[in-house]
Amino acid sequence: MRRREKVSSEEITGFLDRGTAVTGELQFSGTLRIDGDFHGSIATDDVLTLGEHADVHADIRAGEVEIHGRVSGNIEAARRIEIRATGHVLADIRTPALIIEDGGTLDGRSRMSEDREENEEVGQSQASFEGVDEAN
Repeated sequence: MRRREKVSSEEITGFLDRGTAVTGELQFSGTLRIDGDFHGSIATDDVLTLGEHADVHADIRAGEVEIHGRVSGNIEAARRIEIRATGHVLADIRTPALIIEDGGTLDGRSRMSEDREENEEVGQSQASFEGVDEAN
């Protein structure tokens, strides 16, 4: 298995440091690292890194997500999600590759699929069963 190289600070194209609090919709290209507080939604085809001090309450759609801090919401990654040893995730996640290091936590559902259309179809079929009383 090929190990992904760490992203150097020179490769990071955006950074929200500790003490920063942002609310809203965030869209970006490149690699963004968040070490502050963020509430809202995040969308990118590229890489999102949540540092150890990050406290994120957001729905996230990204190419890759690396989590060292805290995140709650829904996370969808086209390529991979990595939850590092200090990462704490309270979210439903969807990704073709999931890595959880020893010490990292995931409290939520995970769906591993490479096909977004398949994921959307599953979501639609699950929605059609909501409220159905299976006891009858």
